[in-house]
Amino acid sequence: MEDQQHATGDLTDESPDIASEDVVETDAPETEAAETPDSESGDESTDDENVDDTTEAEEPVLGFRERRPAGKWSLIATAVAAALFVGSAAFAGASVQPYLTDRATVEIKQRVARTAANAITTLWTYTPANIDKLADRASQYLSGDFEASYRKYIDAIAAPNKQAQITNNTQVTGAAVESLNGPDATAIVYTNTTSTSPATKDVPSLKYLSYRLAMQRNHGHWLVTKMTTVTSLDLTPKF
Repeated sequence: MEDQQHATGDLTDESPDIASEDVVETDAPETEAAETPDSESGDESTDDENVDDTTEAEEPVLGFRERRPAGKWSLIATAVAAALFVGSAAFAGASVQPYLTDRATVEIKQRVARTAANAITTLWTYTPANIDKLADRASQYLSGDFEASYRKYIDAIAAPNKQAQITNNTQVTGAAVESLNGPDATAIVYTNTTSTSPATKDVPSLKYLSYRLAMQRNHGHWLVTKMTTVTSLDLTPKF
């Protein structure tokens, strides 16, 4: 019996320890479980605080960047870039201007030469059927006293040439502007002229002629005011 009581006494002595250990082990999870919500709520509050802190931290930075004045070097770089742009634009303008002027001059000379060539072709090309209207056709290229002189000349030769059935054909072989000074210009025109007539058994009379034309611009049109013969060579074959 004493042994059993002693054993019971041992159990009794051990039971509180086991019980206390069980309580400790059982309470520990409860404590952790109780602490978990606190920690989560603590994390959430911490996150909210971090978000608020981040927002509050970012807003002043963004506002500060928007209102930040340009630095000294930025102003200098901007000024240098502007100066380079203005300088390059001025250089480009100075380079383009002579090109545009030269191009305009070339276009004017081409117009003068083309008008001179058309004028000579019209003035000295005719047939017995249309010689009566030659002065009228040529008047679009003539001006001033020269127009009156040419008309007088054609009126004088029209009847004889029509009676002789003379056909005159002038082909321009070359034209160039000799001088250009504002509204005044001088052009040289080179031609081959062929004349045929039944009186010569239609054997062509060949002539090489060159003319110097004084021209003047009038309301955008170039008109011949004077004409002189520079070269006249008779190339008609001799039999």
